[in-house]
Amino acid sequence: MIRVGVVGAAGRMGQQVCRTVEADPALELVAALDEGDDLTALVEAQAEVAVDFTVVDAARQTLMFLAQHGIHAVVGTTGFDDRDLDRFRQAFTSSNALIAPNFAIGAVLMIRMAELAAPHFETAEIIEFHHPGKVDAPSGTATHTAERMAAASSEWTPDPTVHEVLPGARGGVGPGTIRVHAVRMAGVVANQEIILGTTGQTLTIRHDTVDRSSFMPGVVVGIKQVQQVAGVTVGLDAYLGL
Repeated sequence: MIRVGVVGAAGRMGQQVCRTVEADPALELVAALDEGDDLTALVEAQAEVAVDFTVVDAARQTLMFLAQHGIHAVVGTTGFDDRDLDRFRQAFTSSNALIAPNFAIGAVLMIRMAELAAPHFETAEIIEFHHPGKVDAPSGTATHTAERMAAASSEWTPDPTVHEVLPGARGGVGPGTIRVHAVRMAGVVANQEIILGTTGQTLTIRHDTVDRSSFMPGVVVGIKQVQQVAGVTVGLDAYLGL
């Protein structure tokens, strides 16, 4: 049985993770901490894996604590930059970490499909939709999608826009000059649409999350496999063999 601690347990995602861990006979919930709680409770509870769904400033500290104490990390918090990832890679020497922009398996497949499609199209834009409580924009999923697409193809047609009547109307410029648009709206959980275009055709790849339970199968995969995957891994796809 894997001993699991949850950081950010008071949030909606944290509450869902706690319920999921308690329902799985292979897992044991040994600590449920709110953001800002004393992390030594994880050590005292002998947690083997800690799941973090907080905000990036808090998660930076949490991950360094976990690395120092040899506790494996499964992280759904987004907003880390390259410098953060470099620090984590240097720190996680006695335990491992999975940092996933999105734990929904359908979203992971969406990103992989966009990556496969990228070399066959000359234009692409990403539209992401999230609930009003999402504090960062664009989402980690959208940024990760653009990074994967840009790595798969460098042949993108330049944006023809010469004048924005409303500044920002064309969205943010992401990796590979792929435009990313962020929508924050009541009634939404997390959705993303990727539109690719070339001569005479477009391809739209979309994933919709209607309930936070959609993330839980991926979180469980991470908890059960993180001890076997050395170092810091970014993205759940590596755990799924994609």
